[in-house]
Amino acid sequence: FMADPEYAIPPAVLRQAKAIVITNQFKAGLLFGLKDGYGVILAKRADGTWSNPGLLNAGEASVGLQLGGTAVETVYILTDDQTPRILYQGRFNIGVDAKAVGGPKVAEAERITQSMLETPVLVYSKNKGLFAGVTVRGGWLQANNNAIRAFYNTRYTLPELLQGDWVPNQPETDHLVRFVTKITQ
Repeated sequence: FMADPEYAIPPAVLRQAKAIVITNQFKAGLLFGLKDGYGVILAKRADGTWSNPGLLNAGEASVGLQLGGTAVETVYILTDDQTPRILYQGRFNIGVDAKAVGGPKVAEAERITQSMLETPVLVYSKNKGLFAGVTVRGGWLQANNNAIRAFYNTRYTLPELLQGDWVPNQPETDHLVRFVTKITQ
C-alpha cells in the first residue's frame, strides 16, 4: 500500500490511528457472493507503543447481480479507542457497528478534513482479479482467539494481546510492528 501513491495512506491519517486492521481476502460470486480471509489488528496502547498483532477472521456475504473472483487487500484505520473494543465482544460488522468511509490517499491529501479524521473507520482497499456486480452486502471481522493462543503460545485472547504487555512478541511480527510504528509517527 505505502509504496504506491495510488493506494498510499496519508501521514495525517496514519497519525490519527488508534488501531490498524490489515486483511487479505478472496471474493467470489455468482448471484450469491462470499468473501473469506484473514487479517491482523494492531492497537496503539496508552503509552503510545503498538501492540503485538492480533489475528482475525474476515468475511463478507452478498446477494445480487455479481460474477467473478478477486483477491482483496484492505487496510482499516480505526481512529477512536472504542471501535477496536467491539472485536472483544464477538463479530464486528463494518458499517453497522461503526461508521466507515473510504479514506483519502496520498494523491488526494487535499481532501482530508477534520470530520473525515474523526470518522471511526477509514477504509483503503485494492483488488486483483475480475469481479463485477451490484450487491447488498455485509462485511465482518472477528477475533481468531484459537490462532492467537497457538501462535503466541499463550492462554490470553485478543483484549489482553492488544491492551497489555503480558504476551511476548514473536520474531515473525517484529517487522510489522516496527513498520507501523515508523509510518504512524
